[in-house]
Amino acid sequence: MTETNKTHVILLSCGSFNPITRGHIHMFEKARDYLHKTGRFIVIGGIISPVHDSYGKPGLVSSRHRLTMCQLAVQSSDWIRWMPRGLTLPCFGFFSAFQGPCLKQTSSHHVSAGNENANLGTAMRYEEIELRILLLCGSDLLESFCIPGLWNESDMEVIVGDFGIVVVPRDGADTERIMNHSSVLRKHKDNIIVVKDEIDHPMSIVSSTKSRLALQHGDGHVVDYLSQPVIDYILQSQLYINASG
Repeated sequence: MTETNKTHVILLSCGSFNPITRGHIHMFEKARDYLHKTGRFIVIGGIISPVHDSYGKPGLVSSRHRLTMCQLAVQSSDWIRWMPRGLTLPCFGFFSAFQGPCLKQTSSHHVSAGNENANLGTAMRYEEIELRILLLCGSDLLESFCIPGLWNESDMEVIVGDFGIVVVPRDGADTERIMNHSSVLRKHKDNIIVVKDEIDHPMSIVSSTKSRLALQHGDGHVVDYLSQPVIDYILQSQLYINASG
């Protein structure tokens, strides 16, 4: 398969990022490596989109701080970027972040993933390439789709059916079992790509909660969870220091 015939992908990860961890960045890298190994995809960019301040999650620090930490966490990356607002999959304004001659939209259609039955959602034809946006998440977010009433079913149809998901399993989660517990996930199972390793490499700590606890308790292992620029900013801004935060 030639480079132009491969599906070009932008990975989008939405969440609190309170704070962003090494594990969040590791998820992007692990997903990109796996998609490239399939021989069918080229990942041309990653986007981190923190939730807005009105999300209402306890202990959520201001988006001003979370955006700054995201910026610091990806400052050495040549392909992962951050967006200055909560981004949803139907919002295409961020394509300006990946300007270039290949990003001139000429059509939109559904694409196949290697066999005639595998529909991998909506793709945009940009001159010589097909460009797709895929939601990048851990298996915990996938499992949340199975909680009755938590997600609007029409939103799930758009996310999974029209776009698609790349799932990086965490803590040995059984993604097959999770998908079988949701009618929407079962229906669009071909739109869900589960990242698999020939060797199960351990994930860096993804949990922001564990990172906050480590900061509050003065745990030296926090350097394993957070990058040094993020730690420096947290200390400078006195974030997450009080147990109530």
